[in-house]
Formats: sequence, C-alpha cells, structure tokens
Amino acid sequence: QVQLVESGGGLVQAGDSLRLSCAASGRTFSSVAMAWFRQAPGKEREFVAAVSWSGSRTYYADSVKGRFTVSRDNVKNTVYLQMNSLKPEDTARYYCAADNIGTYASVSYRHWGQGTQVTVSS
Repeated sequence: QVQLVESGGGLVQAGDSLRLSCAASGRTFSSVAMAWFRQAPGKEREFVAAVSWSGSRTYYADSVKGRFTVSRDNVKNTVYLQMNSLKPEDTARYYCAADNIGTYASVSYRHWGQGTQVTVSS
C-alpha cells in the first residue's frame, strides 16, 4: 500500500523557519515528480512547490519563491520543503503529493499524504 507521511509542521512566529518532510513507502518514487500543496481554511488547495524525479528541476509558486526550497532524497524515498522567512499567510495544512498526471502545479497527483499543519503567528 502506497503511503506518504508528512512531518515537521508546527506553530512558529513570523520570520522563523520550518523543514517539512514527506516519507514515501509502499513503492519507490524515484522515477516520478513530487510536490507540496497547501490548503488554508475556506480556501482551495494550492500549489507550493514541485521537484522532478531526479531533483534537477524545481518549481515554485510565486508566493513562496525565494523563501521555500524543495528537495528530495531518492535513497531515503523522502521529499523536503525548507521554509524560511515564514509569514502569517503561509498558515495552512501542507500536503505532499507524488506522481503527477497533469502539470506540476495542478492537483492531479495520484498519491497524497494526510498533511501537516503549519501555523505562523504575527
């Protein structure tokens, strides 16, 4: 059974940093793209960042560009999201996704985690 398990969320202050991790199990994801999305209460799920299967290409939403960094370790079957200079508007539940069907930024991924909450206080 395929599983994606996120960790690393928490409550931080504006300007702080957090590192999210997403551990994949049940199959190897080294040949597929992986991504991070987020969803705030009352809002639609939105794209945050994606990384190609090799890790050589990364993609970011404009709102996080320059502050967030996505990376992956295919040996550990894990993808990371380093979040710096956090802002209150980054508050959301962050989801890991794997194996896109559509574009990197679309929500058309075959596998999703349960999410981890990130709350940024002002």
